[in-house]
Amino acid sequence: MKRFTTIALVALLALAALVVPATAVDATVEVRSSIFNGTNFEDIISQQSGDGTILINSINFAGFWYDIDDDLASETLTIVNTTTGNAIDEDELIYNASIVQADYEADFAGETDVTGDDNMTFPLVGLFADKYVPTADDDAGELVKLLLDTDDKYTLRTGSALELAGGYELTAKQIDVEGDKVWMELSKDGEFVEDEVIDVTNGEATWDYDVDVGDQSDVIVFRVLITDVFQGQVDSLAVVEGLWLVDYENIMEIETSDEFGELEVKSVGSTIEMKNSGTITLSNDKTVEIAKGLKFVTADSDAGDLRFSLVKEYTEAGTYEVRGTIATGDKIWTTNDFAGFWYDLDDNKGSEELNVTTSGTSVYEDKMTYTSTIVQSDYEGDFAGETDNTDTSTNTSFPIIGLFAEEYVATDDSDAGELVKLLLDTDDKYTLRTGSALELAGGYELTAKQIDVDGNKVWMELSKDGEFVEDEVIDVSNGESTWDYDVDVGDQSDVIVFRVLITDVFQGQVDSLAVVEGLWLVDYENIMEIETSDEFGEFEVDEVGSSIIMRNSGTITLSRDKEITLAEDFKIKTADNSTLRYYPFVERTIGDAPEVTPGDDDEEPEIPGENGTDVIGGEDEQPPAGDDTEQPPAGDDTEQPPADEPGEKEPDTPGFEAVFAVAGLLAVAYLVRRN
Repeated sequence: MKRFTTIALVALLALAALVVPATAVDATVEVRSSIFNGTNFEDIISQQSGDGTILINSINFAGFWYDIDDDLASETLTIVNTTTGNAIDEDELIYNASIVQADYEADFAGETDVTGDDNMTFPLVGLFADKYVPTADDDAGELVKLLLDTDDKYTLRTGSALELAGGYELTAKQIDVEGDKVWMELSKDGEFVEDEVIDVTNGEATWDYDVDVGDQSDVIVFRVLITDVFQGQVDSLAVVEGLWLVDYENIMEIETSDEFGELEVKSVGSTIEMKNSGTITLSNDKTVEIAKGLKFVTADSDAGDLRFSLVKEYTEAGTYEVRGTIATGDKIWTTNDFAGFWYDLDDNKGSEELNVTTSGTSVYEDKMTYTSTIVQSDYEGDFAGETDNTDTSTNTSFPIIGLFAEEYVATDDSDAGELVKLLLDTDDKYTLRTGSALELAGGYELTAKQIDVDGNKVWMELSKDGEFVEDEVIDVSNGESTWDYDVDVGDQSDVIVFRVLITDVFQGQVDSLAVVEGLWLVDYENIMEIETSDEFGEFEVDEVGSSIIMRNSGTITLSRDKEITLAEDFKIKTADNSTLRYYPFVERTIGDAPEVTPGDDDEEPEIPGENGTDVIGGEDEQPPAGDDTEQPPAGDDTEQPPADEPGEKEPDTPGFEAVFAVAGLLAVAYLVRRN
């Protein structure tokens, strides 16, 4: 019996390994600082203004938290280098994170608070480029992560749930028959947390939920602002215009001598101070993890040079703002000032520039100039000359151009008139079993179809959305080999649109494997044609050649508290302040953005006095007869879970086929045991 169990477990593990999907789709967002470039630290420090240090703060690093409205920041990282070379000796890297009082995004103040505290602000501290809330205003020893702070507007039907961050949901349970009260419930992972009946008879109202957190009592951990309630003949609606939430169940305690990666805590109070506990050497082509997704990245540059930036890597699902440095008047943003612009750290190359000339808060016609230039960029993978039968000496680089902070490839080395989006450029390593598919970007997949019996050739297939595109038999008898797929794109012939580097093939008794160590892919089916006088949002194209030059075709007003779309997803944000402050930004998303749980596909009703508000949810929950707002007993589990979102494609997972496969493997194992 033990032998049978062992065989069965091995069979199940083998099957599980076969159904794990492989993907080359990027699931991270990286935000970088300004670039520091010199022969060594001493040279770089001599270029800085100040007291002989390298200072990284919210001005030159978009990863650190910054409040543009009140010009507030929390974090700094300082390199104090007293020796030459590329080493940061012990205690020469100093990280400080200070508590600041930040305004809520929404106007919660004084709505429901009966303690006498106006609750206009909350204590916030940036920690390794993430936002945390201390449980005490002047002590950063206990922190909880800030999950949500928004004044976005949502309209909820009764019975519908608004999905928040961290597994939390807010549900409009019922509205009383007179239409001036709403019963709201907060839950997490489907479990009841708290509920409240909110009265808006006298106007908008706030529900504050407070609990004991760590050593602190009655800490506000959730706030919601209800601005309107509507009881109609068909729909019952509640309007939310403010949400604030912290992850109060997960407390981060920080004490002296605690270690975070390369850093050790030296003191904790209103400021957390940390220093490196050992030597950090920024050698060539290296990534040095500092703490919690914060790292130094160095260039693969010529010997003797030191070029690096500080990078924050985000891996959790969500939308992240990548901004430029803050301006108060005229400003030119390049790749050194705006982390959203494309930049090649190894070769110190950039493509884009935004030049703004202001007159007060106005940017008059032709006073905002956007320029993007084609540059030759090296492939990440070492493709050059591997399988091409023609002269491949020019295949070591490709013409890249940034366009509104997105990466494109020109179909011609010197003409940006036809562009295709760069989907993939990586030298990451993937091992494919025959029959398995590697998911690429844009709906493409790469499949290792078969490996020959001699184990030196592999048949590869490229497909898109399940449809065949092209295939090739790749011979690695003489070592690694590249498959280049070229097609006619626009006005250009034989344009390489896909490259894959195969470095090894293995034909075993059980598994047949192909090793991929380079991938490059463009979205060649969607060509962006750019001509003079074309318009992109606020811009009009003036010139197209090796560079694209655009200027604003009308006056742009940088009035307070605005997000201005310049073109595509390229925007400018201004401060909610009488002093002009603004910066360009783009947003990067990992995974699916949080969505509300939908209800029935009813036609969205209008609330009297409301325009264009998204309505969330389906049919009303009916209260008990004769009871307007009475709450049911805690722990009532009569509600049904929300239905799957209509139109949302379920991830591919093994179904009955896997069940039959498991049954077959177990049957084989059983017969082997009998025999």
